[in-house]
Amino acid sequence: MQAGVKAVEAAASVWTRGHLITAYALIWLVYFVISTQEVVVRAFSPYVTSSFSQFSLTAAVSVISSIIAGLTKLPLAKILDVWGRPQGMSLMLIVWVVGFIMMAACKDVETYAAAQVFSLVGAQGISYCISVFVADTSSFRNRGLMLAFATSPYIFTTWIGGPISDRFLARGGPGWRWGFGIWAIITPAVVLPLILIFLLSTQRAKKQGLIPASRPRLTLRSVRHFAVQFDLFGILLLAAGLALLLTGLSIWSYQTLRWRAPIIICFVVIGAVLIIVFALYEHFLAPVKFIPMHLLGDRTVLAAGLMLFFVFFNSAVWGSYFISMLMVVWGQSITHATYISNIYRTGSCFSALVLGYAIRRSGRFRWVALYFALPLMILGVGLMIHFRQPDADIGYVVMTQIFVAFAGGPIVIAAEMAMMAPMEHQHLATILAILDLFGSVGYAVGSAVAAAIWTGTFHPALVKHLPAKAPLELIYSSIYSQLGYPMGSPTRIAISLAYGEAQRYMLITSVCSLAAAVACVFFWRDIRVASIHQNKGNVV
Repeated sequence: MQAGVKAVEAAASVWTRGHLITAYALIWLVYFVISTQEVVVRAFSPYVTSSFSQFSLTAAVSVISSIIAGLTKLPLAKILDVWGRPQGMSLMLIVWVVGFIMMAACKDVETYAAAQVFSLVGAQGISYCISVFVADTSSFRNRGLMLAFATSPYIFTTWIGGPISDRFLARGGPGWRWGFGIWAIITPAVVLPLILIFLLSTQRAKKQGLIPASRPRLTLRSVRHFAVQFDLFGILLLAAGLALLLTGLSIWSYQTLRWRAPIIICFVVIGAVLIIVFALYEHFLAPVKFIPMHLLGDRTVLAAGLMLFFVFFNSAVWGSYFISMLMVVWGQSITHATYISNIYRTGSCFSALVLGYAIRRSGRFRWVALYFALPLMILGVGLMIHFRQPDADIGYVVMTQIFVAFAGGPIVIAAEMAMMAPMEHQHLATILAILDLFGSVGYAVGSAVAAAIWTGTFHPALVKHLPAKAPLELIYSSIYSQLGYPMGSPTRIAISLAYGEAQRYMLITSVCSLAAAVACVFFWRDIRVASIHQNKGNVV
């Protein structure tokens, strides 16, 4: 076992029931902040990009941030295993705060995109560290329930995130810059106490002689060693390849020559070549593999990761531009649009609690994905094809959100259980990082596909439906312009019809990806949770 894993097992042997209760209470509070800021930041995003007249980049700016956030989990897993859990969480807190500061101060869409990278890496990094801690401190039978408990604040924060966004964006309000800046103050205040709990437990274990007092020294040799252990060169190859390829898919419509534009050809070709080079380097030359393939040798683990890829791909495609559509097509306020779009979060976290308990009682998890969650999600997204149209009642739109919401949480819980079941404790951090990598890359690919479909269909649909004298490019590039036309006016109706056409193509793509997700679940083994014993020490 590596030092970080030994340290957490030693700490688990000395903490009391009170320590665990305090730690889980702090975890709940941290997720409360994470879930609230996610709602607020998502509501701000179209207004930020519109401020720079780049509204259609709303989905594209999330592509690179999702890629980097996913790729950093495996190096972070190594940090948690080598240096320790609190050290990794401290690093992610710093990155997160820097992201908020950058978003508050950004002067152009490029800076905002870079800030989103820092913010998403930090937020997902903290969330990942907490997931590892839950895996460290829970028996496998109770793990699904405890993971669901940790994310349960999402049930409530939907209802406060919308009004917060509304207050900041309202006329005379502080504006979106302060809406970002306030989180740079709140975030450290809630995360630092949790880090302190970890550190105090580790120190207590050291005083009892359960952990060696020595610590790694930072030297040039150790830096080179960890660069090799983290496969830094492989990470850079994969990150650059995915970023170039998916960014090219996202911005092709902004070029005069469209797909024939030299910059798009360069992005797509060089990105694809770098991904091929990464695969060859990992197979033949890498001293340490970025993705430990021996952990993916189990068919349940690999199929669960692939299922998550397709599920996150699906959610990115149908979720892109949804808040904007609610405001433009159905005339919803920011608050109400946020409520509707975040039904997914509320329902998925509530259903995860229920199904987490059902897994504990039934002793199995495969049935959750195969017979409940995925069929329900296919039903919900399939109905979206019909009801996400300008002539549909908003009540039917809400109904489809409820269906996919009650499916989303159990899918993730089942995938986490499937990937952790065959693993020993020393591999839990790494396998959770691989799980997040599948999800993040799936979301990034989905965002890129959504942006490609949107930019390829929304603009032509505007050309077809808008009145002759309408300012086409201004409407295409700014949600402020779209919302400026009264409901029922010819221009607003034309914009709504364009939204409906673009969404139809996006939703058909989503349903197809879910069919692939169902195929992946058939490869899972039906493992009994009571037969898995991974942890030592005092656990839930």
